[in-house]
Amino acid sequence: MSIEAHGPGLLQEVKMADQSLLSESALGWSIFALVFLVILSFSWVYIRKYQSRQESEVISTITAICALAIALITSALLPVDIFLVSYMKHPNGTYKEWAEHNETRGQIEDTVLYAYYSLYSILLFCVFLWIPFVYFYYEEKDDDNINKCSQVKNALKYTIGFIIVCAALLLIGAFVPLEAPPNQNGTQWEKMQYLFEELGNNHGVPALSFSISSLTLIGMLAVITYTAYGMSVLPLNLIKGTRSVVYERLENTEDIEEVENQMEKIKAKCEDGRPLSSRDRRNLQEFEDKLQILLGIFFILFALLFVVALFISNLDKALHSAGITSGFMVFGTNLTNPLNELLLTLQPVFPLDYVLITVITMYFVFTSMAGIRNMGIWFFWIRLYKIRPKRTRPQALLFLCMILLLIVLHTSFMIYSLAPQYVMYGSQNYLLQSPMPPGNNTTWTTKTCDADAPQDECTVTRSYLFLHKFWFFSTIYYFGNWVFIGVFLIGLLVSCCKGKKSVIEGEVEADDSDMSEDEYVH
Repeated sequence: MSIEAHGPGLLQEVKMADQSLLSESALGWSIFALVFLVILSFSWVYIRKYQSRQESEVISTITAICALAIALITSALLPVDIFLVSYMKHPNGTYKEWAEHNETRGQIEDTVLYAYYSLYSILLFCVFLWIPFVYFYYEEKDDDNINKCSQVKNALKYTIGFIIVCAALLLIGAFVPLEAPPNQNGTQWEKMQYLFEELGNNHGVPALSFSISSLTLIGMLAVITYTAYGMSVLPLNLIKGTRSVVYERLENTEDIEEVENQMEKIKAKCEDGRPLSSRDRRNLQEFEDKLQILLGIFFILFALLFVVALFISNLDKALHSAGITSGFMVFGTNLTNPLNELLLTLQPVFPLDYVLITVITMYFVFTSMAGIRNMGIWFFWIRLYKIRPKRTRPQALLFLCMILLLIVLHTSFMIYSLAPQYVMYGSQNYLLQSPMPPGNNTTWTTKTCDADAPQDECTVTRSYLFLHKFWFFSTIYYFGNWVFIGVFLIGLLVSCCKGKKSVIEGEVEADDSDMSEDEYVH
């Protein structure tokens, strides 16, 4: 029977529900579009900052900017996913009118899923085809006796190996059974037929999920190597890189805004072309040193909050999880995680949680860059490249971009480790019927959605379903988080024991074979 047959009242309710659905969905996607533009601008500025002035290449620059932007945009989709599933329900645990039907909720979830499809497919294209091809193209360009056609041919030849690896990962993910076939005694053909049917029903999600999860394992190694060390070395370099007398004079009541205002007043004196006096130069240097110390204190406090939250989450999994074969899944909230609670508090006031997720992601990028700049890019014991502002070769820029891409890709898993309840369900609640003696009225209790909640009462984010299909990946991430914490503590101890960093440390060295001598003139 048509809607019109039920009368104009029902038709009006349907229209109002559709309008509510469109307005709330549009809010999440409009903010995502704004973040998209900001990310493109940031990627352009960031890559241009490190690009060599002597050996810049248009193709490598565009490749690096686009790949980094796609990775950041993918991480920016997570808060939108959480926002949409959270706004399907009222705070009391009931579904909103427009989300009462499974079909409506499925449409919203499919929109997010298709966005993940597109972005993760582009990431696979970048990692296994685009970046390797451009890298090998410029490696061949160093040979003066080779023409353009041979450059392209040789670059494609080396890139084929990456394409084979990508195809292998997709095939493994497509045909690794997540569940045992229903007919264990069937023929091999029936079992293969079951696998193909599952592949069709899942729309290829396991294949793409397995490939992306495999890349995040490499990203986890990069996070352990560069980000953990960068989280310790960046703030301490900012603090120790200033004169000790400034540190002693710095008072707790001073803040960054006050210091910046005083710096601007001094700089305004020389806007008409007059040079600063020696006193003003000293004051300006002193304020810059103070600002550096304040930034260092902020970074170290943020790092400690991050590590504490990660430790509590891992400890909770160690004590209360369902075990190693479940990927250390935790049912319910057992230990209070400060970052998880903060994100759950901010989530209803969208986009405050979006801002915090952005801060966490960019913190990962900046601390990773600090680790990469201090350590350089290595292949086992061989140093390949050094990363420095305005002095990074095209090949090194592509390597840098690949590492940052993998690190950002791993960020979604790290955020889940830090705030599992937030990533799985957002701020959703559900109604639980309380057991009562016979003859008494039924009472309902509002509970927070968690892994123990009924499946039809809480909607899981597409991000969680997409990236946690294979339990063994979650298990590896669990142990990787412990290694991350250990490397951070070791890096913090080493950074505390080291003296001040030299102004030219890492800029000019005797074995600096990857830079031309002309660059040291500047």
